[in-house]
Amino acid sequence: LVLGSIYLGVATPTEAAAVGVVGALLLAALNRELSFPMFQESLLGAVRTTSMIGLILAGAGVLTLAMGFTGIPRALAAWAVEAGITPVLLIVFLSLVYIVLGWFLDGISIVVLTISVILPVVKAIGVDPLWFGVYLVIMVELAQITPPVGFNLFVIQSLTGEDLFQIARYALPFMGVLLFMVVLLLAFPELATWLPRTMTGG
Repeated sequence: LVLGSIYLGVATPTEAAAVGVVGALLLAALNRELSFPMFQESLLGAVRTTSMIGLILAGAGVLTLAMGFTGIPRALAAWAVEAGITPVLLIVFLSLVYIVLGWFLDGISIVVLTISVILPVVKAIGVDPLWFGVYLVIMVELAQITPPVGFNLFVIQSLTGEDLFQIARYALPFMGVLLFMVVLLLAFPELATWLPRTMTGG
C-alpha cells in the first residue's frame, strides 16, 4: 500500500506514510484487533519518535549556529585544501566515520549533526554537492541496518522475533552491497549526476 502509492505517483513519501497508517487502522479494525488501548499506545509511540526527532533537529540547529560563529567549518575546509586531501581520500574517511556513527545514531541524526561541518569541506575540495547528496543517502541507508541502533533491524526483529544480532548477521550482505554502491559512485560519478543534470538541462 505504501510503496504502491509512491511508485504509482499517487502520493509523496510523506503522504504515503499517512496512507500506511490509515491502511493499518483499517486492517486492525477488520481483524477486530483495534481497541482504544492499542490506539493510545500507537499515538504515544508516534509522539515519542516525533519528539526525539524534534529534539535532534533543535540541537542540530544550535550546533550549526555555533559552528557558524566559531568558523570551524571554514577552518576545516581551508585545512583540507592546504593539506591536499583528494576527494577519494575524503570519501573513504567519511565512509569510515559514517559507519562508526551508524553504530550509535539513526540516519536523520547522522545527517543533521554532520552536514553543517562536512559540506563546506566537500565543496572546498571539489566534490559535486549533488553527488555527495546521493552518497550521503546511501550511507544513511547503511546506518539503518548497522547494529545496535539500526532502525530497520528493530523492525525486522519485531516482525520475526529473532535475535537482533542474528538479524544483523543476515544484513551483512546488504551492507556489502551498499558499500559496493559507494565504490561504483567513486568509479563512475555520472551514475549519481547524469539523470538529474539531464532532467534540469545542466
